[in-house]
Amino acid sequence: MTHRLTTTAGAPVTSNANSQTAGERGPVLLQDYQLLEKLAHQNRERIPERVVHAKGWGLEGKFTVTHDITQYTCAKVFKPGTTTDVLSRWSTVAGEQGAADAERDVRGFSLKFYTEDGNWDVVGNNTPVFFLRDAMKFPDFIRTQKRHPKTNLRSPEAMFDFWAAQPECVHQVTILMSDRGIPVNPMRMNGYGSHTYSLWNEKGERYWVKFHFKTQQGHAHYTNAEAETLIGKTRESYQEDLVNAIGGGDFPKWTLYIQVMPEADAGKQAYNPFDLTKVWPHGDYPLIEVGELEMNKVPENYFQMVENAAFSPSNVVPGIGFSPDKMLQGRIFSYADAHRYRLGTHYEALPANAPKAATMQHYHKDGSMRFFTNDFGNPDAYYEPNQFDGPTAQPEFVEPPLRIDGDADRYAVEDNEADYVQPRALFNMFDAEQKQRLFNNYAAAMGPCSDGVKERWYAVLERVHPDYAAGVRAANEAQNSDVNAVPVTNESPVPKG
Repeated sequence: MTHRLTTTAGAPVTSNANSQTAGERGPVLLQDYQLLEKLAHQNRERIPERVVHAKGWGLEGKFTVTHDITQYTCAKVFKPGTTTDVLSRWSTVAGEQGAADAERDVRGFSLKFYTEDGNWDVVGNNTPVFFLRDAMKFPDFIRTQKRHPKTNLRSPEAMFDFWAAQPECVHQVTILMSDRGIPVNPMRMNGYGSHTYSLWNEKGERYWVKFHFKTQQGHAHYTNAEAETLIGKTRESYQEDLVNAIGGGDFPKWTLYIQVMPEADAGKQAYNPFDLTKVWPHGDYPLIEVGELEMNKVPENYFQMVENAAFSPSNVVPGIGFSPDKMLQGRIFSYADAHRYRLGTHYEALPANAPKAATMQHYHKDGSMRFFTNDFGNPDAYYEPNQFDGPTAQPEFVEPPLRIDGDADRYAVEDNEADYVQPRALFNMFDAEQKQRLFNNYAAAMGPCSDGVKERWYAVLERVHPDYAAGVRAANEAQNSDVNAVPVTNESPVPKG
């Protein structure tokens, strides 16, 4: 079969190699609309990259329910034996689209489940906690991870200055600076919903829930030195590993577990169960197995299915809901808003984001790039309520009332000792070698920081554990001694790892 090249309007392209000219030597004619279309389209081939999580990698696959949790939720995606198509995207947080894959950073872990009731998105990270518990601080935090407005370089000074002023960050920073700060690839790391969500069952009973996707491939991580060597060879190590694994039939898998807390239990803990900087102890709320996630296909077109993918915590389905988590509440707005800016008004009609089993029926009209019809077979039904059999609301799927605890403010303490308890437990779990690598990773990251910022961060670590602060201080001093032993240059220090 011969494939005939055409313009975007369907007209035959007579030559895709030569411009029309007035003579053998030119000039090029303005009437060469085929040349103009080709050049103009190239100028518009890029869309705004994500402000956060710009560098990413994705696969398609499926989720299969293996255990019955219908006592906790009526969500159809969790019916025993159900298999649901899934689109994944993993990413780094701070780097731009051209950043190296193997940098020390938190990894995004996002999944879109194409359920029969619409799309459910799990938009989390490879860590069970985050740096902050309130969305009000998020824009400032992200600015510290991006480039300095004058030098256009990453600024460790800004990062640690911000973290030192927000002690709630120390739990996440401890994980980031530990061995798990540079996963070998997405297949060798866990994924977490991170936030507290809610489930409700057929009886209308609500439960608080945490989602955990545990890798079946086992954990593997790079040291700073190993990552630095790898980046010198390739900046695309994650994409290469994923493509090679799928090409070789080695499909990565994760097991989904949930932690479940009865609704009435919230508020009985010394920590705030809706605080994104905290975990729920497994001894209090054990893991409950749900099913298996298998990612088994490289998308046919990366831009269409991964770059255009729009994940948002606002995408929930009946049986799955939200919680008073302040960061979650902020993300419910900000993620969908970011997609409308980046991809356009009708971003959820793009192939990566459109529901599969469910049919979109809504009254959102017009706007840029409306490339679909949604008049339900009757153009008179363009408002609601109407007499023309247009779509109507479905109150049978209403979420049960959310019981709000008026005593929740007891957690709202800026200098909260609870911020140090879980990082202390994590630090005490590390053996001597793990602690020394943690200290050394700090030294590599904090090298360019001023003494004032270092001292403020040591004070935070001191409240976690005196040995933590002493170890990081000693590693920094040792690095400074090594730096002072080599000839001084005029080059600005650039952090490694």
